[in-house]
Amino acid sequence: MAPPPTPLPTSIPNPAGRLPAAERRRQLLDVAVEVFAASSFTRASMNDIAEAAGVTKPVLYRHFPSKRALFLEVLADVGSRLRGAVADATSAAGTPRAQVERGFHALFRFVAEEPQAFSLLLRSSRWSIDEFAGEAHRFERDMAELVSSLIEVPGMDLDHRRQLAYGIVGMADAAARVWLRDGMAVPPAELADRMAELAWAGLRGVQGHDDEPERRGPASRPGIDDDTDPQEAPS
Repeated sequence: MAPPPTPLPTSIPNPAGRLPAAERRRQLLDVAVEVFAASSFTRASMNDIAEAAGVTKPVLYRHFPSKRALFLEVLADVGSRLRGAVADATSAAGTPRAQVERGFHALFRFVAEEPQAFSLLLRSSRWSIDEFAGEAHRFERDMAELVSSLIEVPGMDLDHRRQLAYGIVGMADAAARVWLRDGMAVPPAELADRMAELAWAGLRGVQGHDDEPERRGPASRPGIDDDTDPQEAPS
């Protein structure tokens, strides 16, 4: 038997007071995530969103000219915030291995804190509406470009790095889908550690295409095998 539909959210606390335009827009995006996730793009209405946000429809339309424009903005916002969280986490890491670990921790922490938002992004990739699927694919591409920029293997060309990056992004995406489906039974930090260990083991086995791969050997690849901070390496 199919589970009963999730009830639409009621109004957000303190929605009726006047807010600066940027804060109101942020509030409307957050409410829209809840309404779209509880229903769907097709079934949810602008009236539902305005009512849940505690504003009038003219106020909602002042920020978003249509339901389609609002949904596209929701997808772009979720993707941008998730990518930003991963980028910030990896930029603060001192070693390649720490980049892998912190990146996965940032990802699954975001999913744990905002499962509805992440689910919308996942679902949109399978929709027949090209604009929505395109926004999901844009997020996937941006994440792959971010991961690609972190892979440093001597002799590896850009296409090779991008292929590996898409593989890592796809692995994380699949793990997140199953994790959400199973009710997030595993703590996010534990799942992040598992996925980081798998990704790191794979990256350590990667070889570039330089002229002397055998003489160089797998243990001599800076950026992948060396998981110490370069600034702390002996001179």
